[in-house]
Amino acid sequence: MLIHTLLIHCPDRKGLIFQITNVLFNNNLNIISNGEFVDKENNHFFMRAELSGEVDAEKVCRELQVVLPAEAGIALEPHQKKDIVILVTKEHHCIGDLLLRVKYNDLNANILAVIGNYDLLQPLVEQFDVPFHFISHEHKTRQEHDAEIAQTIQSYNPDYIVLAKYMRVLNPDFVTLFPNRIINIHHSFLPAFIGANPYRQAYERGVKIIGATAHFVNNDLDEGPIIAQNVIQVNHTQNAKDMAQSGRDVEKIVLAQALKLVFADKVFVSNNKTIIF
Repeated sequence: MLIHTLLIHCPDRKGLIFQITNVLFNNNLNIISNGEFVDKENNHFFMRAELSGEVDAEKVCRELQVVLPAEAGIALEPHQKKDIVILVTKEHHCIGDLLLRVKYNDLNANILAVIGNYDLLQPLVEQFDVPFHFISHEHKTRQEHDAEIAQTIQSYNPDYIVLAKYMRVLNPDFVTLFPNRIINIHHSFLPAFIGANPYRQAYERGVKIIGATAHFVNNDLDEGPIIAQNVIQVNHTQNAKDMAQSGRDVEKIVLAQALKLVFADKVFVSNNKTIIF
C-alpha cells in the first residue's frame, strides 16, 4: 500500500485536528503517524501526517479546504523519490557524497543532472551515469549565465535544486523561479561568517568551533531559512586551511541531513525559518 504524506498549515483555531481527522476518517484513510505544532507567537498551526489507504488526493484536499480556514495551505502527496538537479563548481566532497548516497539508496532522490560552471567534476559525475552540463560563466554577465542554467534546469523539471558547493551568488530572477526549492550548504555556522572565506574569518577570530549550515536560498545572501546545522571543535594549532579540510566532513553530513528532511516532506517554511517534524 502506497503511503501518502499530508501537510497542512493555517491560522490556528479550536477544533482543527478534529475537523482534519474527520475528513480522513470519512475517506477511509488510516493515520500511521501524526505531528502538530502551533506557533503561538503568530497563531499558526502546522500538521504533518502519514496516511495509508486508497487516496483520492483531489477529493481529500477539496474536503479539507471546506473545513479549514480559507488561507490554509494543503498538500497531499505519495511517498516517492524527489527529482533533483545539482549545481557544482570545483569541490568534490559534497557532490561525491550525494552521488554515492543516491546510488546506494541512502537518499530519497533521483539525480537528474549535474550542472557545473567548470568541467572539473564531469568525469566523477559521469562515472555514476548522471548527465553533466558544463555551462561556463566566462565572458557572461551573472544574469546571462544564470538564465542559461535556469533553462537547463527547467528542461528537467526537478522538485529541488541543490547547491553542492556551488560558489556563485544566484541573481534574484533565478531565485524567484524556484521559491523554497533551492537548498545550499554554507561552510560556516550561520549567522556567523556570512559570505566568502568563512574559514579565514573563523581563523582570524580564533574561534573554538566551526560548522556548516544547510538552508533554503532566498535573495538575502546566506540568510535563507535554516534546515540543518552542526559543528566540530577546532583549536589554535589549526590554520585556515586545516579548518577548511575539517569542515568538509561537516558540510557533506549537514547537507545530507537537510536533504533527507526535505525529501521526506518534513520541513515547512514559515517566514524566514523552518518548522521541522
